[in-house]
Amino acid sequence: MQFTGVFQKRGSWYVAWVEEIPGVNTQGRTLKEAQENLKEALKLVIEANRELASHSESESESPAIRQSISLEI
Repeated sequence: MQFTGVFQKRGSWYVAWVEEIPGVNTQGRTLKEAQENLKEALKLVIEANRELASHSESESESPAIRQSISLEI
C-alpha cells in the first residue's frame, strides 16, 4: 500500500499527516522522527480499523463481503 505523507515544519517541530486517511497525524522534532512516527500512526489506525470491522462483522446477521479495490487518481 502507498499513501501520501505530508510534512510541515512549524516552529521547531515537524507536523505530519496522511492525506488519504483522516486521523493519521503526528509530529516529531526532526523530519526523520516525524516520518517514523507517521508510519507507526498509520499502522495503528489500519490495525484499529480492521479490528473494529471484525467486531461489527461478528455482530451482524449477514456475512461481510471483502474484496480488493484498486484506484488510479
